[in-house]
Amino acid sequence: MAVARLAPRPGFLSRATSAAWDISSRRPAVPCLSIRVTRSPFSTSSPLSCASHKSTTAQPPSNANANSNTAAKTDSASSSTDRYASCMKLNQEWAAQTARDHPDLFPTLATGQKPQILWIGCSDSRCPETTLLGMQPGDVFVHRNIANVLHPGDLSSSAVIEYAVAHLGVNHVILCGHTACGGVAAALGNKQLGILDPWLLPLRQVRERNLALLESLSPQEAALKLVELNVREGLNVIKQKGAVLDAIEKRGLQVHGMIYDVGSGALRELNTEDSEEAIKARLSAFKTEA
Repeated sequence: MAVARLAPRPGFLSRATSAAWDISSRRPAVPCLSIRVTRSPFSTSSPLSCASHKSTTAQPPSNANANSNTAAKTDSASSSTDRYASCMKLNQEWAAQTARDHPDLFPTLATGQKPQILWIGCSDSRCPETTLLGMQPGDVFVHRNIANVLHPGDLSSSAVIEYAVAHLGVNHVILCGHTACGGVAAALGNKQLGILDPWLLPLRQVRERNLALLESLSPQEAALKLVELNVREGLNVIKQKGAVLDAIEKRGLQVHGMIYDVGSGALRELNTEDSEEAIKARLSAFKTEA
């Protein structure tokens, strides 16, 4: 599968340099405070600790430039912390550069879409499918939700699959889980989560069916195993849908299971080949006629 890549154009802010002031004797050192952090049941990261704190000392501005320097620092802090504040400018830069690099792309997209891939993944901000696949707008049709869970009766995911397979005619369906998944971490815990509890129910059911295996593993291994089991469970749901069964039989639609490593950016494809017996059983149970 040919993969078109866009050259990344990260923005860089130039910063003026000035002579450093030695103010260690004028200002007392700022002690590192002990911080208590209540971790979310979705948390997959280490708690905040004093060891990770980095103290900084500000440079005292000259009297003449005090106001301008203060404004500059405010603008710099705002741009570095508020991504929304810069997104419109970054979009304009991206659109202009993309149009220069691929002059036919946007005019072609304006006439319609013909993606070859349906991607079903997690809503996690670290898993942007078009970016990690190295593709362009128009290449991937997408459905994402918390923990890439597929409920058999979910109208949202079912409509996406039906439209992508039966109407857009995609050639590949990819269901992708990922490492350090907050939904998986929550399903491995036992805290009440309100509306998220019914959503994560399929994950808890997978956990129940594989409890002995998961409890025999370390916490990290158990989380990764549940990510994999969740993908395999979702693939079963996809392959039970009539539009998918028809497309597999008539035009060779391929269904893939993958795991994305957020720590390395690498995808790993699972071996999801079905036995002849499993295929026959699925067709007997789920293949329907108009």
